[in-house]
Amino acid sequence: MPRVIRDTLVSVRELLFTAGPFIVLTVALLAGAYYFMQPTPPKRVVLATGSEQGAYAAFGKRYQEELKRFGIEVILRPSAGSRENLRLLQDAKQDVQIAFVQGGSIETLRATAAGAEEKLPVMSLGSMFYEPVWLFYRADAAKKLKREGVLTEFSQLRGMRVNAGARGSGIPGIVNRMLLANRMDREDIRRSSLDLTPAVVALLAGELDALAMVSAPESPLVQMLLQTPGVRLLEIEQAEAYARRYRYLTPVTLPRGVVDLPRNVPPHDLPMVATNCSLVAREDLHPALVQLFVQAAARIHGAGGWISKTGQFPTQLNTEFPLARDAERFYRNGPPAMQRYLPFWLANLVDRMWVALFSIIAILIPLARVVPPLYQYRIRRRIYKWYRHLRQIEDALGSKDADRAKLLVELDDLDAKVERVAVPLAYADELYALRSAIGLVRKRLR
Repeated sequence: MPRVIRDTLVSVRELLFTAGPFIVLTVALLAGAYYFMQPTPPKRVVLATGSEQGAYAAFGKRYQEELKRFGIEVILRPSAGSRENLRLLQDAKQDVQIAFVQGGSIETLRATAAGAEEKLPVMSLGSMFYEPVWLFYRADAAKKLKREGVLTEFSQLRGMRVNAGARGSGIPGIVNRMLLANRMDREDIRRSSLDLTPAVVALLAGELDALAMVSAPESPLVQMLLQTPGVRLLEIEQAEAYARRYRYLTPVTLPRGVVDLPRNVPPHDLPMVATNCSLVAREDLHPALVQLFVQAAARIHGAGGWISKTGQFPTQLNTEFPLARDAERFYRNGPPAMQRYLPFWLANLVDRMWVALFSIIAILIPLARVVPPLYQYRIRRRIYKWYRHLRQIEDALGSKDADRAKLLVELDDLDAKVERVAVPLAYADELYALRSAIGLVRKRLR
């Protein structure tokens, strides 16, 4: 083997022996930090939506597409609605991790909390969009009850066959509070609790006089009923009063012609009340998923719509649950700066691990100072260990009965061994110093 290659291999070997423990310690600390901090999000998350024809389901599909770009599979879980979504979130036996929940659901939660089993804590990712309270009624049914013209008050539904929403949705709670605000009993309306699609069919067939639904304007059923002849929307002229009574309600306006401009639908501005729909998640949802969902929400809901203005949603305002820390950071500073320049997986890794990385670096810097002296010692040891044998030969030379011929043979043997010693070029001067010392002793022997 050429001497240059042999010297290089020696240098590499000594470096590995010297820095090996340091490298192993570094890898162990990084692996431990990665294990305990879990910076990489899971590849699968379950999102509870609502009825398959509702706005929740439509938005759920858009979230699926957004997170698919980052390798995250979003499983959509249909449900009866907001109240069931909240129950699924808080049930430890269910795998739902995030869900759409409309405003006012927390009051239902408080009302049913007494005596209930312990529930998993949840957090909000912010308000995503308005969900107006749609009260559709048949014009012919209003005429039969001698109520000519347009209905403008909830109390005018007295005596009508009204579908108040399916059990498990958030609609019955809204209807009950509106009944209470108007000093009406449950018996003042002929109430039914059909699911949304059967209720719409029953309304169109004349089996119902009115139906209540809470949904975003993007719902296909809402858009269809707004353009159905003979079906009208109750104009809630007391919208501001409802909002003052219930903090989760907001007065909104459906602008004239927004549904169909050529046909001028609706023919004038319609006053309404709306709740805020929030994305609510379990508190153990991975922070990276929180960031991805909030960023997706900005792209999905930020463009505005029939009720909201551009940039109005998503927002950290009007949330009934504690706001997630990563969501709050997004609303305050926007997306993490590193995500603008690095792939998501790398930016997320650095973002989650930087505290641990700095701590590990602070530990390793003092230890790293030991490596160069230790490497230098190991290289020099390959040379200095032969000085002991050389000293023994020199000491023997000074004795009276010294066998110079034998000592010369030992010295030649030592010189041959030293000649085979391989060291990096940076330490060649010390090797040559040893061989010069051997030459001096040989000169004395001769």
